[in-house]
Amino acid sequence: MNPENAGAEPFFLGTPRGQRFCVFHPPAGGHCAGAVLLAPPFGDEMNKSRRMAALQARRLAALGFGVLQVDLEGCGDSDGDLRDVRWSGWKSDLEAGAAWLAARLDAPLYLLGLRMGALLALDFARGHAGVAGIVLWQPLASGEAFITQILRLKLAGSMAGPDSATAPSTATLRAALASGDMLEIGGYEITGGLAADFGALDLRALAPASCPVRWFEMVADAARPMPPGAARIAEAWRAEGVAVTASPLAGPPFWSTQEITECEALLDSTCAACEGMRA
Repeated sequence: MNPENAGAEPFFLGTPRGQRFCVFHPPAGGHCAGAVLLAPPFGDEMNKSRRMAALQARRLAALGFGVLQVDLEGCGDSDGDLRDVRWSGWKSDLEAGAAWLAARLDAPLYLLGLRMGALLALDFARGHAGVAGIVLWQPLASGEAFITQILRLKLAGSMAGPDSATAPSTATLRAALASGDMLEIGGYEITGGLAADFGALDLRALAPASCPVRWFEMVADAARPMPPGAARIAEAWRAEGVAVTASPLAGPPFWSTQEITECEALLDSTCAACEGMRA
């Protein structure tokens, strides 16, 4: 095993829709401070973020948290094909992970979600009364914005090819998804059904009603404030009574950089956030 993953326990978790590959980082010491369930991002963002997720899991485990990483259906080393995946199935995967943690650890449940995984964590928490706190890493403003992002990637690939003169527009690609076609984008198959599920997601509408939230946004410079759109959503949540603390952190967008990168400030801040939520 990689020395960086020493102490981690890989296993396959059985679910009604197949096996889900998981890695559990057991809490150090004799007392468990909390159970943390990681909701990963989607596509290549998941691959680029694996190192940060593993580093964070190890640090939280050293503080006494039990941390579970789950590859969702059709992703990573888990069973399933993306062409068969729906958003509800991914929420069921988190439910299976939460149940596994509850059976193993007598401790409050916390969620950590990155990008699309942040929306998944928030949506899951709305139907799971036992969530004690949520940490968000760079949550997407909406699933619709994410669909636009990946369609632009598809379009960029088409424009770089020999048939660039006949490359489809984003509107054409959207119409193809809406009609039920499946698109292959960056090695991932996106169906119309999954695209519709993504398109229905809106961060503003996913305000968690019953637990505190620590929200971190990566910025290019430490002097920069929270991005305006994120600040507006956080303020709207506060107006609804959500205990949300939103903070900008200087660091690279590690989920999209060409090389695998890290952000020490985010790791440290997340540890402090989790310890603060259980205080």
